Amino acid sequence: MNLARLDLNLVVALRALLEERNVTRAGQRVGLSQPAMSAALARLRRHFGDDLLARVGGHYELTALGQVLLDRTASAYDLLERLFSSQADFDPAKETREFKLVASDYAVSVFGTELARLVHEEAPGIRLRFTQTPPTVIDNTATLLSATDGLLMPHGVISDFPSTDLYDDRWVFLVARDHPGVGDRLTRDDLAKLPWVTYQRTYDAPAVRQLGMLGIEPRVEVSVDSFQLLPLMIADTRRIALVQARLARLMAPIAAVRVLEPPYEAVPLREALWWHPVHTHDAAHIWLRETAARVGAGLPRADGE
Repeated sequence: MNLARLDLNLVVALRALLEERNVTRAGQRVGLSQPAMSAALARLRRHFGDDLLARVGGHYELTALGQVLLDRTASAYDLLERLFSSQADFDPAKETREFKLVASDYAVSVFGTELARLVHEEAPGIRLRFTQTPPTVIDNTATLLSATDGLLMPHGVISDFPSTDLYDDRWVFLVARDHPGVGDRLTRDDLAKLPWVTYQRTYDAPAVRQLGMLGIEPRVEVSVDSFQLLPLMIADTRRIALVQARLARLMAPIAAVRVLEPPYEAVPLREALWWHPVHTHDAAHIWLRETAARVGAGLPRADGE
């Protein structure tokens, strides 16, 4: 395919047509007349060799190919928009823009709050928008990164994208403060027998894989989509949970739990900021990455010392 012969304006038209499924509404959305949008649809149909929109009764529905293109077109549009908004120079004290970062509630709690504080002080026109990491992050990393400014994620879950390290953390266990069956130390037998509360996604994948290698299969009783809920699900129960030490320290005052060391040498956790290669040389993103690294370097150690 010769990209030089393609009209990139068709990407805008294609996205509008696939999402609106109506030529008139799609034209109004992008500022084209109905005849102009009909002409764009005809060109797209010739290019793909497919109707894309098929009339069913009094309305249009997407063809099988149109359905496939729906998500791909949105990702391509976002990527092109970010590509052409790249800047050669960036003055954080004067610029006005928004950075969208994808992160778990854990990362926002222990890192995002400090990043937002520093940005507020040094770049008052900059806005940060944190969104929850979707469960499809591993399968659709490229798509996710193409539509965002960065992803906060530990090493060991995704790879093959540029990243910068932010801070280190370690894994600890939580048990109820008055747990009747656990003393000052956990045993591997405790881990196998006691019920667990787990985070339902896979950010702790290296830690979970390690448990499997040790022959420990957690007996999951409760699964939640927030790391911050783990201590609350532990208090006044017989459950246990594996959680990051930094978050455990933050949550200790609001939940009746104890923090115990793992009965094995747990794999370390290193949080990083990942981004799409299209952002690598963009001045605004360079500033964001350098600021994030500076915030990470200024965090206290995971052991609180």
